[in-house]
Amino acid sequence: MVDMRAFRDAVVGWAAGGPEEPARESAARELAARLGVRTAVLLEGPSDLEAVETLAARCGRDLPAEGVCAVPMGGAMCVGRYAGLLGPPGLGLRLVGLCDVGEQGFYDRGLDRARAPREGFFVCSADLEDELIRALGVARIEEIVRAEGDLPAWRIFGRQPAHRGEPPEQQMRRFLGTKKGRKIRYGRLLAEAVDLGQVPAPLAGLLACL
Repeated sequence: MVDMRAFRDAVVGWAAGGPEEPARESAARELAARLGVRTAVLLEGPSDLEAVETLAARCGRDLPAEGVCAVPMGGAMCVGRYAGLLGPPGLGLRLVGLCDVGEQGFYDRGLDRARAPREGFFVCSADLEDELIRALGVARIEEIVRAEGDLPAWRIFGRQPAHRGEPPEQQMRRFLGTKKGRKIRYGRLLAEAVDLGQVPAPLAGLLACL
C-alpha cells in the first residue's frame, strides 16, 4: 500500500537531482495527487522529523490522513531547492516548517525565491533540541539518558575540559549531537516525554497551523 513515506522518498530523490530527477519528479507528482498531499512541512533534518511526527501523534493528529507530509531537507541551505519543488513554482503545496534561529536567513531567501509566504514557519531559539531541553529540564532528560544506557557517556562528556563551565542545557545539547544516530533517537524520546501543556512554542505553533 502506497503511503506518505513513498512521496517523501520521491521528493528527496527529486531534490537530489541527477539522471533520475525527471522520473523522481513524475513519481512525486503522481503520489501527491494520489495521496491528496496539500501541505509540506520543511524540516532541517531527521531528528526534527522524529520530534514533529511523534508529538503530532501524541496530540491525536494523523498527518498523512490530513494530507500533510513532513520532509527532512538535509540542512537549512536546501530550503530554496525544496521550496521551489514543493511550493508555488513546483507542486503548489502549502509550505510550513521549523528553522533554527541561526539559519533564518537561508529560509527567508529560499522562500522569497520560491514566492512562498513565510507564515507558518516558526523559529527555534537555537534549535529544536534546545527548545525541548529547556521545556523538559536537564534533570528529566538525565532520567531518559539513564534509561537509554547513555548515562556513563553523559558523565564522561561533562567532565571533558572543553565542556566544563558550560550551562547544563548547552552541555546536553552538545552531547545529543556527539554520536551518529543519537540526535535522531532523542528527537523522538524528548517529544515523547514533554508534557503536552509545556510543548515549546515553535512546535505548538507549527502543529496549530496545520
